[in-house]
Amino acid sequence: MQQTNYAAITLGSNSFNMLVARTEGHRPKIIAKYKRKVRLAEGMGEDGRLTDAVMERGLDCLAMFGRMLDHHKVDRRNVAVVATATLRSVSNADEFSDRALPLLGCPIEVISGMREAELIYQGMVANTTGGGRRLVVDIGGASTEFIVGEGMEVLYKASVGFGCVTSSRQFFNKFPHSLKNFEDAAVDAIRILGEKQQDLRRLGWNCVVGASGAVQSIMELLAHREQPQIISKSVLFTLREEILAQTDIKLSGIKGLNAERVPTFGAGVAILIALFEQLHIDRLHLSGGALREGVLQQLAENLS
Repeated sequence: MQQTNYAAITLGSNSFNMLVARTEGHRPKIIAKYKRKVRLAEGMGEDGRLTDAVMERGLDCLAMFGRMLDHHKVDRRNVAVVATATLRSVSNADEFSDRALPLLGCPIEVISGMREAELIYQGMVANTTGGGRRLVVDIGGASTEFIVGEGMEVLYKASVGFGCVTSSRQFFNKFPHSLKNFEDAAVDAIRILGEKQQDLRRLGWNCVVGASGAVQSIMELLAHREQPQIISKSVLFTLREEILAQTDIKLSGIKGLNAERVPTFGAGVAILIALFEQLHIDRLHLSGGALREGVLQQLAENLS
Protein backbone atom coordinates (compact mmCIF):
# COMPACT_ATOMS: atom_id res chain seq x y z
CA MET A 1 0.00 0.00 0.00
CA GLN A 2 1.37 3.39 -1.01
CA GLN A 3 2.00 5.73 1.91
CA THR A 4 0.58 9.25 1.98
CA ASN A 5 3.01 12.14 1.85
CA TYR A 6 2.08 15.33 3.69
CA ALA A 7 3.77 18.68 4.33
CA ALA A 8 3.99 21.34 7.03
CA ILE A 9 4.89 24.85 5.89
CA THR A 10 5.68 27.63 8.37
CA LEU A 11 6.02 31.27 7.30
CA GLY A 12 8.03 32.90 10.05
CA SER A 13 9.22 36.48 10.25
CA ASN A 14 12.79 35.32 9.60
CA SER A 15 12.63 31.98 7.76
CA PHE A 16 10.14 30.06 5.64
CA ASN A 17 10.31 26.29 6.23
CA MET A 18 8.75 23.21 4.69
CA LEU A 19 8.87 19.64 5.99
CA VAL A 20 7.62 16.79 3.81
CA ALA A 21 6.88 13.54 5.66
CA ARG A 22 5.05 10.25 5.72
CA THR A 23 3.92 8.27 8.75
CA GLU A 24 5.98 5.25 9.77
CA GLY A 25 5.48 3.47 13.07
CA HIS A 26 2.78 5.98 14.11
CA ARG A 27 5.29 8.86 13.84
CA PRO A 28 6.05 11.34 11.06
CA LYS A 29 9.20 10.40 9.16
CA ILE A 30 10.64 13.46 7.44
CA ILE A 31 11.67 12.73 3.85
CA ALA A 32 12.60 16.27 2.74
CA LYS A 33 13.36 19.67 4.30
CA TYR A 34 13.36 23.08 2.64
CA LYS A 35 14.29 26.40 4.23
CA ARG A 36 14.93 29.93 3.04
CA LYS A 37 15.90 33.05 4.98
CA VAL A 38 13.16 35.32 3.66
CA ARG A 39 13.38 37.79 6.60
CA LEU A 40 9.81 38.92 6.08
CA ALA A 41 10.00 41.26 9.09
CA GLU A 42 12.56 43.41 7.23
CA GLY A 43 9.71 44.46 4.96
CA MET A 44 7.44 45.87 7.65
CA GLY A 45 7.20 49.51 6.59
CA GLU A 46 6.26 52.48 8.73
CA ASP A 47 2.91 52.52 6.92
CA GLY A 48 2.13 49.08 8.35
CA ARG A 49 2.42 47.36 4.98
CA LEU A 50 4.78 44.70 3.74
CA THR A 51 7.06 46.25 1.10
CA ASP A 52 6.77 45.04 -2.49
CA ALA A 53 10.38 43.81 -2.60
CA VAL A 54 10.05 41.62 0.49
CA MET A 55 6.63 40.39 -0.58
CA GLU A 56 8.16 39.23 -3.88
CA ARG A 57 10.97 37.54 -1.95
CA GLY A 58 8.43 35.60 0.08
CA LEU A 59 6.30 34.69 -2.93
CA ASP A 60 9.38 33.46 -4.81
CA CYS A 61 10.08 31.08 -1.93
CA LEU A 62 6.48 29.85 -1.92
CA ALA A 63 6.65 29.20 -5.66
CA MET A 64 9.65 26.96 -4.98
CA PHE A 65 7.74 25.19 -2.19
CA GLY A 66 4.87 24.62 -4.63
CA ARG A 67 7.21 22.98 -7.13
CA MET A 68 8.63 20.75 -4.40
CA LEU A 69 5.13 19.72 -3.32
CA ASP A 70 4.53 18.57 -6.88
CA HIS A 71 7.91 16.81 -6.93
CA HIS A 72 7.01 14.83 -3.78
CA LYS A 73 3.46 14.21 -5.06
CA VAL A 74 1.82 15.82 -2.02
CA ASP A 75 -1.95 16.17 -2.30
CA ARG A 76 -2.79 19.77 -1.39
CA ARG A 77 -5.44 18.49 1.03
CA ASN A 78 -2.54 17.10 3.07
CA VAL A 79 -0.67 20.39 3.45
CA ALA A 80 -0.84 22.78 6.42
CA VAL A 81 0.50 26.32 5.96
CA VAL A 82 0.76 28.59 9.01
CA ALA A 83 2.09 32.14 9.26
CA THR A 84 3.26 34.00 12.36
CA ALA A 85 4.04 37.48 13.68
CA THR A 86 4.72 39.53 10.53
CA LEU A 87 1.63 38.36 8.67
CA ARG A 88 -0.34 38.83 11.91
CA SER A 89 0.52 42.51 11.92
CA VAL A 90 0.92 43.90 8.37
CA SER A 91 -2.16 45.47 6.78
CA ASN A 92 -1.65 43.80 3.38
CA ALA A 93 -1.40 40.23 4.68
CA ASP A 94 -4.54 39.32 2.69
CA GLU A 95 -2.84 40.44 -0.52
CA PHE A 96 0.14 38.22 0.26
CA SER A 97 -2.14 35.26 1.01
CA ASP A 98 -4.19 35.80 -2.16
CA ARG A 99 -1.09 35.90 -4.34
CA ALA A 100 0.38 32.86 -2.57
CA LEU A 101 -2.70 30.68 -3.13
CA PRO A 102 -2.05 29.80 -6.82
CA LEU A 103 1.64 29.21 -6.08
CA LEU A 104 1.01 26.75 -3.25
CA GLY A 105 -2.42 25.46 -4.17
CA CYS A 106 -3.57 25.72 -0.54
CA PRO A 107 -4.50 28.57 1.81
CA ILE A 108 -2.35 30.21 4.48
CA GLU A 109 -3.61 30.20 8.07
CA VAL A 110 -2.35 33.17 10.08
CA ILE A 111 -2.18 31.88 13.65
CA SER A 112 -2.25 33.79 16.94
CA GLY A 113 0.80 34.05 19.19
CA MET A 114 -0.89 31.76 21.70
CA ARG A 115 -1.55 29.11 19.06
CA GLU A 116 2.04 29.45 17.90
CA ALA A 117 3.24 28.82 21.45
CA GLU A 118 1.11 25.65 21.70
CA LEU A 119 2.50 24.26 18.44
CA ILE A 120 6.08 25.10 19.45
CA TYR A 121 5.62 23.15 22.66
CA GLN A 122 4.04 20.23 20.82
CA GLY A 123 6.98 20.15 18.42
CA MET A 124 9.45 20.27 21.30
CA VAL A 125 7.83 17.45 23.29
CA ALA A 126 7.61 15.16 20.27
CA ASN A 127 11.29 15.56 19.39
CA THR A 128 13.23 16.30 22.59
CA THR A 129 14.43 13.80 25.17
CA GLY A 130 14.13 14.48 28.89
CA GLY A 131 11.28 15.37 31.18
CA GLY A 132 10.31 17.41 34.19
CA ARG A 133 9.12 20.99 34.02
CA ARG A 134 10.65 22.77 31.06
CA LEU A 135 10.79 26.38 29.90
CA VAL A 136 10.78 26.65 26.11
CA VAL A 137 12.03 29.90 24.54
CA ASP A 138 11.55 30.52 20.82
CA ILE A 139 13.07 33.79 19.59
CA GLY A 140 11.54 34.40 16.19
CA GLY A 141 12.02 37.20 13.72
CA ALA A 142 9.31 39.51 15.12
CA SER A 143 7.96 37.73 18.20
CA THR A 144 9.25 35.51 20.99
CA GLU A 145 7.27 32.71 22.59
CA PHE A 146 7.65 31.40 26.14
CA ILE A 147 6.07 28.13 27.24
CA VAL A 148 6.32 26.27 30.54
CA GLY A 149 5.09 22.70 30.54
CA GLU A 150 5.37 19.23 32.02
CA GLY A 151 5.00 16.25 29.72
CA MET A 152 2.22 17.05 27.25
CA GLU A 153 0.62 19.65 29.55
CA VAL A 154 1.17 23.35 28.88
CA LEU A 155 1.17 25.24 32.19
CA TYR A 156 1.87 28.71 30.81
CA LYS A 157 2.27 30.31 27.39
CA ALA A 158 3.04 33.83 26.21
CA SER A 159 3.91 35.55 22.96
CA VAL A 160 5.67 38.93 23.11
CA GLY A 161 6.54 41.47 20.45
CA PHE A 162 10.29 41.34 20.04
CA GLY A 163 12.46 39.21 17.78
CA CYS A 164 15.86 39.04 16.19
CA VAL A 165 14.89 40.67 12.86
CA THR A 166 12.97 43.58 14.38
CA SER A 167 15.66 44.06 17.04
CA SER A 168 18.36 44.05 14.35
CA ARG A 169 16.51 46.73 12.40
CA GLN A 170 16.13 48.92 15.47
CA PHE A 171 19.40 48.46 17.36
CA PHE A 172 21.97 46.84 15.05
CA ASN A 173 21.39 48.82 11.86
CA LYS A 174 24.85 50.47 11.85
CA PHE A 175 28.31 48.94 11.91
CA PRO A 176 30.52 48.56 13.86
CA HIS A 177 28.29 47.50 16.74
CA SER A 178 28.74 48.98 20.21
CA LEU A 179 28.03 47.85 23.75
CA LYS A 180 25.19 50.39 23.79
CA ASN A 181 23.49 48.49 20.93
CA PHE A 182 23.45 45.37 23.11
CA GLU A 183 22.27 47.28 26.17
CA ASP A 184 19.48 49.09 24.29
CA ALA A 185 18.25 45.85 22.71
CA ALA A 186 18.22 44.18 26.14
CA VAL A 187 16.32 47.06 27.77
CA ASP A 188 13.72 46.94 24.99
CA ALA A 189 13.24 43.17 25.33
CA ILE A 190 12.86 43.42 29.11
CA ARG A 191 10.38 46.30 28.76
CA ILE A 192 8.21 44.34 26.32
CA LEU A 193 8.42 41.17 28.42
CA GLY A 194 7.03 43.21 31.31
CA GLU A 195 5.10 41.40 34.04
CA LYS A 196 5.38 38.08 32.21
CA GLN A 197 8.84 37.66 33.68
CA GLN A 198 7.32 37.44 37.18
CA ASP A 199 4.77 34.87 35.94
CA LEU A 200 7.57 32.75 34.47
CA ARG A 201 9.81 32.93 37.54
CA ARG A 202 6.87 32.07 39.81
CA LEU A 203 6.23 28.83 37.89
CA GLY A 204 9.88 27.80 37.78
CA TRP A 205 11.40 24.97 35.74
CA ASN A 206 13.95 22.17 35.82
CA CYS A 207 15.59 22.98 32.50
CA VAL A 208 15.44 25.47 29.64
CA VAL A 209 15.37 24.63 25.94
CA GLY A 210 15.66 27.02 23.03
CA ALA A 211 13.77 26.45 19.79
CA SER A 212 14.90 29.25 17.52
CA GLY A 213 17.36 30.31 14.87
CA ALA A 214 19.11 32.53 17.42
CA VAL A 215 19.80 29.48 19.57
CA GLN A 216 20.65 27.26 16.61
CA SER A 217 23.22 29.74 15.31
CA ILE A 218 25.11 29.59 18.60
CA MET A 219 24.83 25.79 18.82
CA GLU A 220 26.25 25.47 15.28
CA LEU A 221 29.11 27.75 16.26
CA LEU A 222 29.86 25.75 19.42
CA ALA A 223 29.74 22.48 17.47
CA HIS A 224 32.18 23.89 14.91
CA ARG A 225 34.52 24.83 17.75
CA GLU A 226 34.09 21.34 19.27
CA GLN A 227 32.70 22.86 22.48
CA PRO A 228 29.76 21.51 24.54
CA GLN A 229 26.47 22.52 22.91
CA ILE A 230 25.13 24.24 25.99
CA ILE A 231 24.54 27.99 26.09
CA SER A 232 25.59 29.71 29.31
CA LYS A 233 25.97 33.36 30.26
CA SER A 234 29.74 33.09 29.84
CA VAL A 235 29.27 31.77 26.28
CA LEU A 236 27.00 34.72 25.48
CA PHE A 237 29.38 37.30 26.97
CA THR A 238 32.27 35.79 24.99
CA LEU A 239 30.27 36.03 21.77
CA ARG A 240 29.30 39.62 22.55
CA GLU A 241 32.99 40.51 22.92
CA GLU A 242 33.78 38.75 19.64
CA ILE A 243 31.05 40.73 17.85
CA LEU A 244 32.31 44.01 19.31
CA ALA A 245 35.85 43.21 18.14
CA GLN A 246 34.83 42.72 14.49
CA THR A 247 35.95 45.19 11.84
CA ASP A 248 34.14 43.42 8.99
CA ILE A 249 30.35 43.78 8.65
CA LYS A 250 30.23 40.10 7.59
CA LEU A 251 31.59 39.16 11.06
CA SER A 252 34.04 36.92 9.21
CA GLY A 253 36.39 36.81 12.21
CA ILE A 254 33.88 34.83 14.29
CA LYS A 255 34.90 31.20 13.86
CA GLY A 256 32.01 28.85 13.11
CA LEU A 257 29.38 31.50 12.37
CA ASN A 258 27.20 30.59 9.39
CA ALA A 259 27.05 33.48 6.90
CA GLU A 260 23.24 33.20 6.71
CA ARG A 261 23.03 33.86 10.45
CA VAL A 262 25.12 37.07 10.40
CA PRO A 263 22.35 39.71 9.87
CA THR A 264 20.52 38.76 13.09
CA PHE A 265 23.36 37.28 15.15
CA GLY A 266 24.07 40.33 17.33
CA ALA A 267 20.40 40.86 18.14
CA GLY A 268 19.96 37.19 19.02
CA VAL A 269 22.90 37.31 21.43
CA ALA A 270 21.60 40.55 22.98
CA ILE A 271 18.11 39.14 23.54
CA LEU A 272 19.49 35.92 25.03
CA ILE A 273 21.72 37.86 27.45
CA ALA A 274 18.68 39.88 28.57
CA LEU A 275 16.62 36.72 29.13
CA PHE A 276 19.43 34.90 30.95
CA GLU A 277 19.85 37.82 33.34
CA GLN A 278 16.18 38.68 33.82
CA LEU A 279 14.88 35.12 34.18
CA HIS A 280 17.96 33.84 36.05
CA ILE A 281 18.72 31.18 33.44
CA ASP A 282 21.92 29.22 34.07
CA ARG A 283 22.08 27.15 30.91
CA LEU A 284 20.04 26.49 27.81
CA HIS A 285 19.89 23.40 25.58
CA LEU A 286 18.66 23.11 22.00
CA SER A 287 15.15 21.79 21.46
CA GLY A 288 14.72 18.90 19.06
CA GLY A 289 11.68 20.55 17.50
CA ALA A 290 9.63 23.73 17.37
CA LEU A 291 6.81 25.27 15.33
CA ARG A 292 7.29 23.37 12.07
CA GLU A 293 7.56 20.04 13.89
CA GLY A 294 4.46 20.91 15.93
CA VAL A 295 2.46 21.64 12.76
CA LEU A 296 3.75 18.39 11.25
CA GLN A 297 2.79 16.40 14.36
CA GLN A 298 -0.73 17.84 14.34
CA LEU A 299 -1.08 17.12 10.63
CA ALA A 300 0.04 13.51 11.14
CA GLU A 301 -2.52 13.04 13.92
CA ASN A 302 -5.30 14.51 11.80
CA LEU A 303 -4.46 12.19 8.91
CA SER A 304 -4.18 9.04 11.02
